[in-house]
Amino acid sequence: MENFKILEEKENPLFNRREIKFSISAEITPSHQEVEDFISKKFSTQVEAIKIKGIHGSFGSKTFAINANIYKTREDLEKTEPKQKEKVKPE
Repeated sequence: MENFKILEEKENPLFNRREIKFSISAEITPSHQEVEDFISKKFSTQVEAIKIKGIHGSFGSKTFAINANIYKTREDLEKTEPKQKEKVKPE
């Protein structure tokens, strides 16, 4: 991932988080895990305290717009974000 550019960054003290929108260039659509690792390095935060809201790309373009929330702690993330259903493991 290269050509990192912050489009919007907003501090939200009510939820103890930073809301960021940025764009990156990549050959293929980056996975959520790759984006979380990238954000964690760029903003010096824990991977567990990051919630990726969306990765959006245009057809034929190598630029992707990413929306993410960076929480102060894992507990703040768990209090605020809706819970995800766990996948049932086949037996």
